[in-house]
Amino acid sequence: MKKLSFILSIILLVGILAACGDKNESSNDKEKESESNALSEEKLVIGTTAGPQEQIMEKVVEVAAEEGLEIELKVFSDYILPNTALAEGDLDANSYQHKPFLDQFNEDHDTDLSVVGKTILNPMGVYSEEYDNFDDLPDGAKIGLPNDPTNGSRALYILEKAGYITLKEGKDENASIMDIEDNPKNLDFIELEAAQIPKQLSELDAAAINTNFAIEAGLVPTEDAIILESTDSPYVNYLVVRTENIEDPVVEKLVKAYQNDEVKAFIEEEFKGSMIPSWD
Repeated sequence: MKKLSFILSIILLVGILAACGDKNESSNDKEKESESNALSEEKLVIGTTAGPQEQIMEKVVEVAAEEGLEIELKVFSDYILPNTALAEGDLDANSYQHKPFLDQFNEDHDTDLSVVGKTILNPMGVYSEEYDNFDDLPDGAKIGLPNDPTNGSRALYILEKAGYITLKEGKDENASIMDIEDNPKNLDFIELEAAQIPKQLSELDAAAINTNFAIEAGLVPTEDAIILESTDSPYVNYLVVRTENIEDPVVEKLVKAYQNDEVKAFIEEEFKGSMIPSWD
């Protein structure tokens, strides 16, 4: 009986030691995995979209190189693939989107991507062919709004921030015209296809127009808008990385390279107010 108890004790001890060994190995494996997922401090692969975002990132590449950081740029023609590629590890970061878009992407695709630094704002503006000041609009004025949920709520947010309407609490970033609580000027909101609004501006008292469509219509946001979205808007664009890499030293180096006076001067000179540096 004593011999049996001794054998059982030995088996139990071996089991405990094995379990401890498994825990240590698991802990070591996690540490190794964490180290392997860390970004290189010498080179990053960054995704962006074709056009202005690409032009700005090319300038960032120059500035980063001066600080010893090599950036390989990958250019995409849509808004989904840069996030998909980042989540799958084909990119180290991307630069092209605002946070409401990112939040929705994370929710829809079960990804874990985070913003790390402001970049630029493509300012939505309210324009009018007849009035130079929104205060001059008559009671019941016809106001054109983009009919898609994202840009429609963005336009309402701009009008609320300017003090012309009040939205239901908590509806700042996902509001519809049904969420307007107070409308002192009795503004008549007309929802239209965003791309068509500039062509219909003459039939409206004023309208909210996205920057790209405003520019196509010959409008300069910083000169022609009677209300211009401010850089504290939730719709500013960001540099984005996988959440696990937020504290990697190279991420700070990337943000610093983008938020550089040389890059700021390039944006202001090249885009004449159609894009605004938003990190000040």
